Parts: sequence; C-alpha cells; structure tokens
Amino acid sequence: MSRKISDIILIGPISTGKSTLGKLLAQKLGIPQCSMDDVRFNYYKEINYDEELAKQIREKEGFQGIYRHWKPFEAYAVERLLSEHKNCVIDFGAGHSVYEDDKLFKRVQQVLEPYINVVLILPSPDLEESIQILNERNGGIVTNRFDLNEHFVKHHSNYDLAKFIVYTKGKSPEETRDETLKIVKF
Repeated sequence: MSRKISDIILIGPISTGKSTLGKLLAQKLGIPQCSMDDVRFNYYKEINYDEELAKQIREKEGFQGIYRHWKPFEAYAVERLLSEHKNCVIDFGAGHSVYEDDKLFKRVQQVLEPYINVVLILPSPDLEESIQILNERNGGIVTNRFDLNEHFVKHHSNYDLAKFIVYTKGKSPEETRDETLKIVKF
C-alpha cells in the first residue's frame, strides 16, 4: 500500500487564483506555501536549462515553441519540488500540470499519485465560461491562433491529475479557501 500524502497541491490555468488561494490556505493551516513559479527556473537549471537557447526558440518559434521547449523541464521541476517540499500548500504554474507528451504526463501522474489533495481550480464548471472569465482576467493569451486559456481549460491533463475540482465564480478568495478546506483530506 502506497503512502498517502496530504499536502495540498493546486493546479489549473493561468489566472485562476492558485497562488492567492495557496497563500490563504497556508495561512489558515499554519503551514508553508511553495509556488512553483518562484522556484521553477532553479530546477530547470539543474538539468542544463539554457536561457539563451530558450530566448532564441521564443524569438524564432514564438510562445508555442518555448512552451514545447519547457515541457521536459516542467516535468522535472514537478518531481524535484515534490521531493523537497512536505507539509505545505503547493501551487503549480499552469503548464506544470498539462502535458501533450504521454511520457511526460505519465511521469507527473506517477509522482502525483500518492497525493490525495490535488485540487484543480477553475472559474466555472462551464468550460466556455471559464475561458471567457480567464480572458477577462488576463486579457487573453493567443499567439498564432493558439489560445492558451482554452488549451489549459480543455486539456485532459488537469482533469486526469486532479482529485477534486473547486470553482471560483462568484466567490471571494476566502470563500474559495473555506470550500477547499471542506473537501480536502488530512
């Protein structure tokens, strides 16, 4: 029987409020918060992330190119972050829970398997409404007809990894925190 880990891991698209919710949960529970966006490049560099190469890829191929380039680094960062941080609230960057490559997805799925509190944060159960709300929050992130909000909202990875889903529409961050605390397990 595998050990079940009760840390709270928040996943979801850009601008869903993962970091804000993570901070509120950590304060309420009296435990640390770790935001992937604060530490990810430290982990990327452990496996030879080259900022100059990344810049060249972004200039040549746009956001989609750098997004693809980041994927192996993101999977590694998930593994490293979870190996180093225990008894805390962790909020992933949006890309850290979405993988187009099945091998990378399986790696992340395997490392998250023992975690019982993987919570997907979305604005609404209506996916189109979620996309609309996120577009209003972050101005829409579209490059070369690639809609990042739509991609993150509709991609199967978040749903396959999540143990729970919390919707934020019409709720304050504190109400979302309290709802999350009612569904997670310790």
